[in-house]
Amino acid sequence: MRAVPTEAEKKLWWHLRHHLAAEGTHFRRQVRLGPYIADFVSHRAGLVVEVDGGQHGENVIADAQRTRFLEGEGYRVLRFWNNDVLRNIDGVLMIIQHAITTTPTPNPSPQGGGEQT
Repeated sequence: MRAVPTEAEKKLWWHLRHHLAAEGTHFRRQVRLGPYIADFVSHRAGLVVEVDGGQHGENVIADAQRTRFLEGEGYRVLRFWNNDVLRNIDGVLMIIQHAITTTPTPNPSPQGGGEQT
């Protein structure tokens, strides 16, 4: 766990606590999920929000493994670059809000269809 959050994490955390919490969504910061520490988690919504700095551009394989693990635990994972959070917080919050209010289609769909033959 990091003791000092990045500027982007601080900004997003403030908005998650003050805007989305007012709408009934509760996020926790730096949550251990298996071998990983997720930046922000809403257990109720089954959502993990990660804020990535430039070093993540070099860790694509590790990030993909992390995402697969979290999805395997039943979470949807949203990733945002630091610059997105710092320059477009309203857009980031809209995407998070949309993820909270929509239910993803299970994979595979219980109704079938869409299979490749």
